[in-house]
Amino acid sequence: MALDLFAGIPVADYRVALAWYERLLGGPPTFVVHDTEVVWELAEHRSVYVVHKPEHAGHAMITLFLDDFDTVLAEIAERGLEPAELETYANGVRKATFRDPDGNEIGFGGGPVQPR
Repeated sequence: MALDLFAGIPVADYRVALAWYERLLGGPPTFVVHDTEVVWELAEHRSVYVVHKPEHAGHAMITLFLDDFDTVLAEIAERGLEPAELETYANGVRKATFRDPDGNEIGFGGGPVQPR
């Protein structure tokens, strides 16, 4: 079965959100749907979209699990964003949660730190 995933993030101030997500995700959207909706393809068939829907803003909760957790967090920090929360679970899995200007939660997860 073929499957594409589009995870939506509703925002109240589209222009502010667009700038914030460009910093978080490292560049402009993959494509513009129309003047108040954009899409970032994060991996083949896996995308997030930001859409102006003030009545729903602030309720998204998305987590992306990464192989290169530390590298991605360092790159995001270089673009001026820091996570609102950093957690390490009992099994060693790590999670960094970012909150956009509306309060939507975008988390990045990573496996336990591997011993060297």
